[in-house]
Amino acid sequence: MDDQQHLTSLPMPTQDERTMAFLAHLLQVFTGFIAPLIIYCIKQDSRFVKFHALQSLVWQICYMAIFMGGMVVFFFSIFASVFASAHGGHASSGPPPTFLLFFPLFWVFWMLGWVANVILGIMYGVKANRGEWAGYPIIGKWCMPKLAPGVNAPSQPWMP
Repeated sequence: MDDQQHLTSLPMPTQDERTMAFLAHLLQVFTGFIAPLIIYCIKQDSRFVKFHALQSLVWQICYMAIFMGGMVVFFFSIFASVFASAHGGHASSGPPPTFLLFFPLFWVFWMLGWVANVILGIMYGVKANRGEWAGYPIIGKWCMPKLAPGVNAPSQPWMP
């Protein structure tokens, strides 16, 4: 059986399910992981809503982990630069050179992540509102088998 036959065997989502899945994607832009987590916990009876909410939730956890890792590297580099200049024997009145290098990179990194978050939230929210079992590029392939055993992740979005 191919992916398309597996997906058509899944139940067609109701309007309420499509709306809740849409909200799981859209609200992640404003609330982070909180809205997808609440929707995932509340709508346990719907595989469609759980699939979309779980994708949003996993994306937000990954996004937060990468962002926090970037912050740790940023602050570590700043403190290492300050510590090295303090023990180097010459005091500088300006910011450490590492700060001048890493702050713009950190800012661009943060902005690109925010833009990706908004794009994913809107794009997959619209797909969920249409009733599609559309999965995020990597996360969807992991989430689908967890919620619908025996069903492979969709290679192409399914439209009712």
